[in-house]
Amino acid sequence: MPLKTVKKDAADALTLEWILQIKNYKLTLDKNRCVGCQVCTLACPKEAIKTQKQPRIQGAKAKKAKVDVDLAKCNFCGICDVTCPYGAVKVTLNGEHDLSILAKDSYPQLVRDIAVDTRKCEKECVECESACPLSLIKISKVGFDGKPVQNLQALSPIEKKRVQINLDIQKDYCPTCKVCEYKCTPGAIKVKKAFEGKIGINQEKCPEGCTDCLDVCPIKGALVLGEDKKVHVNELFCTYCGACKNVCPVDEALVVKRTKVLHAPIHSGTWNKALERITSSADAAKELKAQAAENRRKVVEKRFLSEALKSEELK
Repeated sequence: MPLKTVKKDAADALTLEWILQIKNYKLTLDKNRCVGCQVCTLACPKEAIKTQKQPRIQGAKAKKAKVDVDLAKCNFCGICDVTCPYGAVKVTLNGEHDLSILAKDSYPQLVRDIAVDTRKCEKECVECESACPLSLIKISKVGFDGKPVQNLQALSPIEKKRVQINLDIQKDYCPTCKVCEYKCTPGAIKVKKAFEGKIGINQEKCPEGCTDCLDVCPIKGALVLGEDKKVHVNELFCTYCGACKNVCPVDEALVVKRTKVLHAPIHSGTWNKALERITSSADAAKELKAQAAENRRKVVEKRFLSEALKSEELK
C-alpha cells in the first residue's frame, strides 16, 4: 500500500499520486488537451475513469464533458496514457515516462501513421499549419545556406528553389483526423486514422436548435451546421472519439461506433478485453480471427522456408 496518496484538481490539470518508500507513481491529465471523449473511460480495466456532463449556461456554448479519475480505483497501469487519442494523459514512475505495460508486451502502442513528403510541398504554402484544428503542425523554411528563411518573397527564383521545407507534427498529441492531408498539397501528407468507425445523427430525435455536439467537437469540420440549421456529420475528419456523444442530451440522437484501432502487434488478454470495450464484441472477434489467420500464414511460410533450405542442402 502507498505511504501517501495525493489528488489535485486544478484548472489546467488533474493530478493523482501514489507515494511509496522508493517509488512515486503519478498520473497527470492535461485539461487543455483532454476533449472529454469516451476512449479512456472504456479502456480503463478498473473503471476508474468517468465523464460527467457540465451544467449548461443559457446562451453559452456547451462545455466538453468533465473527466475524473477515482484515486481509490486507479492503479497507475498507464492504459489511459497509451490509448488516449489526444495524448492528454501521462503516467510516470519516479518522474520517468516508462510504462511497464508496453515493456512487458501486455498492451500495444497506439499507432499514429503519418507520412510526410516535403518534396511535394509548395514553397509558399502554410495551409496544413493553419488548418490543423489542434495547432500541432509547425512549418519552417531553411535556405541553401542553412539559415532560417523569414521572408520568402525577398528571395530570387533560384534561391526559392533551393529552400527546404521542414514540417514538424506533434504526433503524440495527434488524433489523426486527416484535416491536414486534405488541406495540403496532394501527396505531401498521408494520414491513416488510428480509430475507424461510424457516426450518425438521428435527425428525428435530435432536439431542434441543439448544437451541443458541434460545440464540443475538437475537430473543426467533422460536424457541421447545415442550411437546415441541423448538425450533420463529415466522417472524413471524424476521429470517433465520442466527445460529442458525451454531451448529447438525447441518448439515441447521436451514435458513435468504433470498429477498429490501429496499433502495434500484440497478443494479450488485457488488450483483447480493452478492445472489446472500445469497439464491440463482434469487432474484437474480427481482430482475433485476423490475428489467428496471420499466425497460421507465418507458420506455413516458416515451414515452406525450412523445407526449401533442407532441399538445397541435399543438393
